[in-house]
Amino acid sequence: MTITARFLGATAAVALLAGAASAEPGLIIDLGGKFDKSFNESAFNGATRWATETGGTYIETELANEAQREQTMRRMAERGANPVVVLGFANASTLEKVAPDYPETMFAIVDMVVDQPNVQSIVFSEHQGSYLVGMAAALTSKTGTVSFVGGMDVPLIRKFACGYAQGAKAVNPDITVIANMTGTTPAAWNDPGRGAEIARSQIDQGSDVVYAAAGGTGVGVLQAAADAGVFSIGVDSNQNYLHPGSVLTSMMKLVDQAVYDAFTTHAAGTFEPGVKVMDLANGGVGFAVDDNNKDILSADAIAAMEAAKAKIIAGEIAVHDYTSDDTCPALTF
Repeated sequence: MTITARFLGATAAVALLAGAASAEPGLIIDLGGKFDKSFNESAFNGATRWATETGGTYIETELANEAQREQTMRRMAERGANPVVVLGFANASTLEKVAPDYPETMFAIVDMVVDQPNVQSIVFSEHQGSYLVGMAAALTSKTGTVSFVGGMDVPLIRKFACGYAQGAKAVNPDITVIANMTGTTPAAWNDPGRGAEIARSQIDQGSDVVYAAAGGTGVGVLQAAADAGVFSIGVDSNQNYLHPGSVLTSMMKLVDQAVYDAFTTHAAGTFEPGVKVMDLANGGVGFAVDDNNKDILSADAIAAMEAAKAKIIAGEIAVHDYTSDDTCPALTF
């Protein structure tokens, strides 16, 4: 998909924000649970940091099922929350319907573009960060086989897998990359048992580095890798701490910063509807190095990843975005 930013004119934006900057912000947490140690928890951490630093309060609710999406969004707006941050691509069609009914409420959606004058659409360049951790996987692998476990089989998750395969094959064109998805429904985000089962199957096929982009399901993937004595790669939050010495690195996707920024800019009266892209250049994605993985992620791997990062930012390396045309030059789904 081609993303073209649309912003309200200054006068219109000020009018929409007038008198609303002091409202409590709201956060709607998507299916999979607030403490999934991944996407949702990162968003929660961003809201918590904002509250801690500012002394402010915010309204929070968690979705329990698909049927709650519209009702929850409307209730949040009617309670006066502003802005209302909704998590996940699955909320896009609902927000398209709801946002026009609350023109004085600012909304932000993470992971999808909603073209409404009171919506900020926050999207990430996951393929760029995944390319870097794919390099780390290939540079670390002893078997010449690495793998990927996705959550729900949707273009966004294929975007992670495609970037990962490109990075791995940039290091070793002959490397084998196995990719499997957990399911085709939202239940795929919160099934660690199934994630562990898929990871064990991949390990049996020779994978010695397993990358998980599966929400709460990924916890099972990381556990299975640790149990088998192979490496894993976390996602979204820094998951290195879950299995020190086993999680090679984590592909950081700063959903926490996106939520924090939405709350902060609205309070300051500078919240801008339109499309906001978070990528390597502005620190929206990246990889984690800390005390938990410093002894397993080699200095050579880090140097290679940093060099590739600079080239991606400079436009010297182009990482294909699966969502641009539903193809992947390095992986067949």
